[in-house]
Amino acid sequence: MKNKLIVLFMIALFSVPSSAQEFNLSGEIRPRYENRYGYSSLRSEGDKAGNFISQRSRINFDLKNEKLIFKLVIQNVRNWGDSNTLSPDDTAIAFQQAWGEAIFSKKLSLKLGRQEISYDNERIFARAAWAQQGRSHDALKFKIRPNQNHKIDLGIAYNTDKQTNSNELYSNVAGYKTFQYAWYHGNFNKFKLSFLFLNNGIQYVNNEGLPSEDMKVDYSQTVGPRVTFNNNDFSINATFYLQKGMAFNNSISASYVGVNFNYMISKNIDTTLGGEYFSGKDTNDTSSDIKSFKPLFGANHKFNGLMDYFYVGNHENNVGLMDVYLHLSFTKKNWYFKLSPHYFASSAQIVNLENNENLDCYLGTEFDFTMAYKINDSVKIDAGYSQIFGTKSLEALKGGNGGIQNSWAWVMVTFKPNLLNHKFKELVL
Repeated sequence: MKNKLIVLFMIALFSVPSSAQEFNLSGEIRPRYENRYGYSSLRSEGDKAGNFISQRSRINFDLKNEKLIFKLVIQNVRNWGDSNTLSPDDTAIAFQQAWGEAIFSKKLSLKLGRQEISYDNERIFARAAWAQQGRSHDALKFKIRPNQNHKIDLGIAYNTDKQTNSNELYSNVAGYKTFQYAWYHGNFNKFKLSFLFLNNGIQYVNNEGLPSEDMKVDYSQTVGPRVTFNNNDFSINATFYLQKGMAFNNSISASYVGVNFNYMISKNIDTTLGGEYFSGKDTNDTSSDIKSFKPLFGANHKFNGLMDYFYVGNHENNVGLMDVYLHLSFTKKNWYFKLSPHYFASSAQIVNLENNENLDCYLGTEFDFTMAYKINDSVKIDAGYSQIFGTKSLEALKGGNGGIQNSWAWVMVTFKPNLLNHKFKELVL
């Protein structure tokens, strides 16, 4: 049925008469092999490696004219072998994006539908492009552009599990019941300034099982600036966020700081020295207060080590993190190489609850090596190898054995052809 709807959409699209329009049709197929041998958590002695191939397949429809931008991204995400080779029906097709943007003027537009939301270095809002499924939101966004140097976005989302005639509890499958945010970005010669305010609402049952049981939405606020400075081959950026408010009837007080120094040694060699601090909570802290910063909808895989030990579906309301890292990259023609060592430590105290002994805050060191080769404009090969050397403190948090090999290796091929691009005055079937 879904395949029939897609065909009908394409017929309708090419049947609409219009003027001064541009249509683009592109695709993406991205299979990725992974060998997980201690990925995201330390393995135990005797554990065998997990091996699998996942694949993202996409068709992208883009239509644009003076009054409208329209986009559909049809997606299938699967593991090789997850369906019968004679399966009569493959239902794993979804709309990763489906939105329209009404353009009122050069300064104002309204974007509605399922869309990617991404800002700045993608610490809070991100496309999460590494994940085969990506990240998208059902949201409304006002885009205000006073001039070419200033941008303002105002966004709103409101979620329910189904159409309903009464107020029903939302499962928070999207990670929130509702949010409202404002984002500003300004260019000031060598300086750039961004500011984000996000009000994030989580719905839950308050006083469950008691006579006073009711549904409640708690709101947390994430707010802060990001500043960048560029001067030829040298650049620096700094980000600071505070989190306040409530979640599940617990008070929130958390913070984040990130700083990066970047220097282009030559046209081929790039270096970045940086660090991040996430506030955390002592392991023997018995209060219900939330003191650990949560990066919410960020692209967490590209930060804090590629082995995803921190903030990729884990490490929430934990001891926080201090990550000091160095990125060394080399580019030559179609080749790209990058080496990134990370030094990890907790920002809060780790305590052995059996004997009340304070453990070292040092969690371990990770080395990430990645490389890429661009075959042509439509085909690219990426590969990587990572290994983490964990400590007893990391074992206390994650379990497993930090003294044995914990590694992750992967190879990915991306096919991204542009199938059709056409500017026209009128479309005729």
